[in-house]
Amino acid sequence: MADQENAPQEKSLPVMIHAQYIKDMSFENPLAPDSLRVGQNKPEMDIDISMESTPIEDDKIKNLYEVVLNLSATAKREGEVAFIAELAYGVTVSLGDLPEDQHHPFLLIEVPRQAFPFARQILGTITQQGGYAPLLLNPVDFQAMYMQRFGKKQNDAA
Repeated sequence: MADQENAPQEKSLPVMIHAQYIKDMSFENPLAPDSLRVGQNKPEMDIDISMESTPIEDDKIKNLYEVVLNLSATAKREGEVAFIAELAYGVTVSLGDLPEDQHHPFLLIEVPRQAFPFARQILGTITQQGGYAPLLLNPVDFQAMYMQRFGKKQNDAA
């Protein structure tokens, strides 16, 4: 009994990632095999990154959310699409006792920051399997993206 009384109290973690998964993925290679011939110019890349979060109702888990990191890459050569790669990478996370006013920035900055290396690897693999050099995205400043998208709204609310 004395051991139980002196044992450290189990604390609930403020943040817990429950699952990471591919929610949706596609790869289009409309000009293959012609687009894969040796000696062609590197394609021009258009990269789009966005995030979204949605609360999930759960009787057992407090403050449960799904965060989706959307990555889209379109490669063009001379105005023609060489490939389009799209990935929606999902993460379910609970925020425990994290204060309510910190939920939104945490979900759209920290969770994508943690998920990005996994999504980046998947995108690199599917482009490589499509016959191209692996597309390796540069690190992303999710805080700057968040401030660009929501900073004005937060300042207006304050």
